[in-house]
Amino acid sequence: MRLEAAARMDVFRKLWAARKLIVVVFIPLFLLPLPLIHPTSEACCAYVLMVTAVYWVSEAVPLGAAALVPAFLYPLFGVLKSSEVAAEYCKDTTLLLMGVICLAASIEKWNLHKRIALRMVMIAGAKPGMLVLGFMCCTVFLSMWLSNTSTTAMVMPIAEAVLQQLICTGLADGHVNSETAEAPEDDSAVSDKEENMDKNQLELLYRNNSSNCNKQELTTLTEVQTGEGNGLGLQPISNQEFIRHTNGHLPQVAIEFPNVKRVKLRRDSQYPTKRDHMICKCLSLSITYAATIGGLITITGTSTNLIFAEQFNTRYPDAKVINFGTWFIFSFPIAIIMLVLTWLWLHFLFLGCNFRETCSLSKKRKTRREMLSERRIHEEYAKLGPISYPEVVTGVFFILMTLLWFTREPGFVPGWTSLFEKKGYRTDATVSVLLGFLLFLIPARRPFSSSSSSWSNSESDPMAPMITWKDFQRLMPWEIVILVGGGYALAAGCKVSGLSVWIGRQLEPMSGLPPWAVTLLACLLVSAVTEFASNPATLTVFLPILSALSETLRINPLHTLIPSTMCVSFGVMLPVGNPPNAIVFSYGHVKISDMVKAGFGVNLIGVAVVMLAITTWGVPLFNLSEFPAWAVARNVTGSL
Repeated sequence: MRLEAAARMDVFRKLWAARKLIVVVFIPLFLLPLPLIHPTSEACCAYVLMVTAVYWVSEAVPLGAAALVPAFLYPLFGVLKSSEVAAEYCKDTTLLLMGVICLAASIEKWNLHKRIALRMVMIAGAKPGMLVLGFMCCTVFLSMWLSNTSTTAMVMPIAEAVLQQLICTGLADGHVNSETAEAPEDDSAVSDKEENMDKNQLELLYRNNSSNCNKQELTTLTEVQTGEGNGLGLQPISNQEFIRHTNGHLPQVAIEFPNVKRVKLRRDSQYPTKRDHMICKCLSLSITYAATIGGLITITGTSTNLIFAEQFNTRYPDAKVINFGTWFIFSFPIAIIMLVLTWLWLHFLFLGCNFRETCSLSKKRKTRREMLSERRIHEEYAKLGPISYPEVVTGVFFILMTLLWFTREPGFVPGWTSLFEKKGYRTDATVSVLLGFLLFLIPARRPFSSSSSSWSNSESDPMAPMITWKDFQRLMPWEIVILVGGGYALAAGCKVSGLSVWIGRQLEPMSGLPPWAVTLLACLLVSAVTEFASNPATLTVFLPILSALSETLRINPLHTLIPSTMCVSFGVMLPVGNPPNAIVFSYGHVKISDMVKAGFGVNLIGVAVVMLAITTWGVPLFNLSEFPAWAVARNVTGSL
């Protein structure tokens, strides 16, 4: 009996090890009767859509590879010509993304992001509540322009240095830390002991190579159960453990998790006090949530926004309503409200309700720990030195790109595109690519200057540009480009084959629901699915369905598509929900139960705020109160 049980277990283990191969082989065979029994364009397109969706959700193959499925199945089943499918894989948003990545590469190369983050935290102060709010504000700002993953990877080492100072100070002082002292008039009043504190400098190293870390590997991180901890509550992680999938965030960044210097602690006390642990949890989670919030603000903030913009403009070419300016006007208030409510929720959950103690801006009385934390932040900022010439150039390009995006077609006044005779030729991608191209030409050394103070890379070429192709290549998320292209191809197939119209007819029983109820159901559905599936894949599957539903119910498509696009980013309850969650989880300050508890509240906050926005200021902004003419034309054309 034991031998038979062992044999069965061995078979189960082998099947589990080969589960991805089984999915890849048997799913197409299992669904094959659909196009064979019903050899129509709708059935063939549905077959391709289901196979691709299963590959995406199960991640049996890489997301980019699964996005290539329509490229060969559509021509084989006669849905689209091969040339027509190929044209869908490179759109205007691809060029927009390339220009943004050029700017992001320059920001990272010259440490402008670190200067911005440290300056904002210095302004906020070292009180726990204000420290969390300061980190959240700088993370939101950076995430507007950089990917959520990169932003989290940049900010977390800064936050971790502050947290390690907090822990080490508590270990040195014991329970004396809770006593307050008069703030000194200068830094010389701080004890020299501070110089002997352990200064753990955490660095996240970016690699060019892809990795094969999957979701299961990320969830096996466990706390150290021995008498000695590593200061983070994690078992040592392999130096080559990386995050593979991007899950809705622009650059695919390979991340090396640092080995932190060990601190000897009692088995039952990894942190000096429970309050210190709560501060570590609150600050860590606030960064990943702030990165998600910041990605909502701009159309380039996360790849799901780009997927929506391109699919919407492709499906409704006559609807000239979605651009950088209109998206920003709609989403910026959402981000501000979510930022404040998320901060309040995390403060209540981990720090309590004593806001006077944790958020006081008074500098008269501070704990020694707060003084040391401020000292550490100022030291990190001082290491950056004076602002350099490349940082100035990058900042100018950053501001110029934003202004040109806003003023292209603001709506209430003529934009700069009205200066050209031919209309409709210039988009946000035109600005993005132009400025990105110039970064390859402008020298990184100040003109007519013999000083090399602004030249930190010690390169011999005085005409070396701000960024090189290697800098761009390191951040360019080609997998996301192909993934987005696969979504466009699927949408094109649904349109040509008539599948979207057929889906819309099946959803006609929902016509009795009011628009806000349809939108709420769509938001809750995508928010639940995206906790376990890739954000881009989830949105790519749902967009054609929701578009067809809106047309059938004669609801303005923007009423359902925009909230669903935003809610698909709210996969914040699990480490596998998105890469920023996994990065924060890897530092060991939070458990999965903490992420689920805090993330559930953030998810509800997000859905509630998005619903508030779409039913208030979204109505006049996008004229949501009536079924638009551009959707009527699309509906009539699709029905022919």
